Amino acid sequence: MKTVIGIVIVIITTIMAITLFLSADSLNRCSDMPSNISGCQKADVIIAVSGGDTAARAQSAIDLYKNGWADRLMFSGAAYDKSGPSNAEVMRRQAVEQGVLDSNIIVEDNSETTRQNAHYTAELFGEYGISSAILVTSSYHQKRTLLEFESRAPEVEFRSHPSTGDNQWSVWWWTTPYGWYLAVSEVVKIMVYYVGGSR
Repeated sequence: MKTVIGIVIVIITTIMAITLFLSADSLNRCSDMPSNISGCQKADVIIAVSGGDTAARAQSAIDLYKNGWADRLMFSGAAYDKSGPSNAEVMRRQAVEQGVLDSNIIVEDNSETTRQNAHYTAELFGEYGISSAILVTSSYHQKRTLLEFESRAPEVEFRSHPSTGDNQWSVWWWTTPYGWYLAVSEVVKIMVYYVGGSR
């Protein structure tokens, strides 16, 4: 019986550790709107990275924008289907349909990987005077995205906020094989990042 309890405790601890490690949320202690509390201030831009449930990522960024967290939105991601619009363009349209001014949206549609998301968006920071940003992506993807962006633009203050309503990830991710696939693959990619390899 003690062995079974021990195994259960190890499994629960592992699930919690992976969840907390991957799903960094810098705004979790903030209210819905920015304030003068440290870490809860307004940013220069909200960046949504495409991939996975792109619509959910875009929506979370749009919701932050509407709540006053930044005056600009940046959408990053190339087209998955090269015959159609880029992911960034699809996210832009989603925002415009909800009343966001096109002039307040920056589109970066060359990136096909997380590393490229960070690289190509970082090239735009100087042009738009960006010194602080809130990164929005799926919970399982949040840690690696933050690492990549911080390495490409160390002069910029980045905060993370995982998307909600993601159709690929929830608090119950550990109940499905695909959830474990996403979690383990992200942990491996982060390990590769730390040893300086390709990512």
